[in-house]
Amino acid sequence: MNFLRQKLASAPEYPRIAPFAAYVLLGWMQGTFGGATQYWVYVFKTLLAAWVLWEARPLLEELQLKFSWEALVVGVAVFVIWVGLDGHYPRLSDPGAGSNPHTQFGQGSALAWFMALFHLLGSTLVAPPAEELFYRSFLYRYFVKLDFLKMPFNRFHLLSFVVTSLIFGLMHPAWWVAGILCGLAYQGLVVYKNRLGDAIVAHALTNFLLGFWVIYKHAWSFW
Repeated sequence: MNFLRQKLASAPEYPRIAPFAAYVLLGWMQGTFGGATQYWVYVFKTLLAAWVLWEARPLLEELQLKFSWEALVVGVAVFVIWVGLDGHYPRLSDPGAGSNPHTQFGQGSALAWFMALFHLLGSTLVAPPAEELFYRSFLYRYFVKLDFLKMPFNRFHLLSFVVTSLIFGLMHPAWWVAGILCGLAYQGLVVYKNRLGDAIVAHALTNFLLGFWVIYKHAWSFW
């Protein structure tokens, strides 16, 4: 067992926090140094989070994808809400022009398309499990019970349900209303299905549809 897996195994919180922490902390550095660094930092943070997820996988019995009609409905509904509500409520931050790699690397260039498709794959395959592990597996239960592994996924706790969703929404300040509704929907799915896998699938579907929308409609501000 390597050092990282040993560290992740030393406490049940670590494998549920570490992938998210790697993804978010490096994400705050995107654009700090200007120019193309925001794209390369995105690549690095996604690969790092994916590696941590891979190392944590044996320690996470809940990290199993579950395909259900409820997950598909929630995934599509959240995408519609995210796009449909955009511009209809005040923002807490300016999303700016977003990440348009064609502006940075040249319209239609191979590198621009690589960055766009890598972002699509990263937001679909890496961000959902990292975020769901942190918010729905760890944070929601930890607010109720410090020994959070003893709390079943289907236990409904109103205060934690609301607070966790608020935090999730405020982590997306330009789309905080949609983010809060998104958090409520994913958490509700976890409680209803008594497992995490459906929420991961729903989240992945939402992000894939949003990424496709960004590329197809040139709606780069969402990224």
